[in-house]
Amino acid sequence: MKIALLTREPKNYSSTRLREAAEKRGHKIVGLNVMKMGIHLDTDGPSIDYRGKELSSYDAVIPRIGSSVTFYGTAVVRQFEQMGTFTLNGSHAITMSRDKLRSLQVLSRYKLGMPATAFVRDRKSILGAIERVGGAPVVIKLLEGTQGIGVILAETTKVAEAIIETLQSTSQQVIIQKFVAESKGKDLRAFVIGDRVVAAMRRSAVGTEFRSNVHRGGTTEAVTLSPEFEATAVRAAHILGLRVAGVDMLEGTDGPQIMEVNSSPGLEGIEKATGLDIAGDIIKHLEDQVRFEDFDIRHRLTLARGYQVAELPVGPDSEFVGKSVKDTGLRDKDIVILSIQRGGITIPNPRNDRAIMAGDVLVCYGVKSALLNLVPDLNARRRPKKKSVKKKTES
Repeated sequence: MKIALLTREPKNYSSTRLREAAEKRGHKIVGLNVMKMGIHLDTDGPSIDYRGKELSSYDAVIPRIGSSVTFYGTAVVRQFEQMGTFTLNGSHAITMSRDKLRSLQVLSRYKLGMPATAFVRDRKSILGAIERVGGAPVVIKLLEGTQGIGVILAETTKVAEAIIETLQSTSQQVIIQKFVAESKGKDLRAFVIGDRVVAAMRRSAVGTEFRSNVHRGGTTEAVTLSPEFEATAVRAAHILGLRVAGVDMLEGTDGPQIMEVNSSPGLEGIEKATGLDIAGDIIKHLEDQVRFEDFDIRHRLTLARGYQVAELPVGPDSEFVGKSVKDTGLRDKDIVILSIQRGGITIPNPRNDRAIMAGDVLVCYGVKSALLNLVPDLNARRRPKKKSVKKKTES
């Protein structure tokens, strides 16, 4: 197999280990600087040149794109996708994970644990936003910060307000997050490949530093995650469409709290902490996946006229509760249940005798007119407004 490793740092630890692992398994791997590639589009189809010469074909691409070149880097990855080349992480997934606000917006829909987060632009809304996430102390993060840069702990409301106003005055975009005090100075990094966590480590800050990033002097130790933390990490990576990801979580009293999902997780810290050959696992996963064409299943399935993909929530009063997949009668209406979402678990291609339970979400494909009779109407789909919680003050 011929693999393109997209990186601007071909000699760093991660690039070196991936090259070693690929060559050990008999593959040819070539490091390519994404910024020296040219994208070309015409009636003959998409193509890429490298330093002015047309690039030869590759079987697979491993993107290792730095945050500073996300826009151009993902454009190159997207070009490979249009040329039919398998990419380990897709352009859309990389773009979404790089935007801290966007990724948290997407993850929040699936009821995964995360610190309460706010994003406002109106100066008059800052105090309300701080109150909404639980009040000071709060963590203020630049949306484009990496490796702990642009992450500030504000101990008081006045300090938080001043920092936010100052950053916004310089056109910086920031989010405000609840400070998870019980995990101060520590976090977990789960390394996800495919549908499992292959390794995990706890990172601990040094001294009074509350940021645990290794780049800021933090220490690491191997850990075995509980099933809850492991399931959360895998689900977060899948929701964002990442096949390989580093999922950073805090250990809150209410369970895992997702901080960030990294689409280009470094290998040095976690391989040295765990002693595992994670680079080798990545190449093995690439071998397994490269034979499957990359496509958007919703887009592909809805190309058939009159057909639609839809999610059908099963409420406690639903006619489907307690029935088997076969007894729902959906197949007779030309509707197929592709999977059942049950809590944080996905049951793919459910058997005919699989029982449906209240709270399930059925992912279905079928005739649009029949599905319209089953999906909730607009009023039923609207979520009730959250009641604002005011802090009591002592008199």
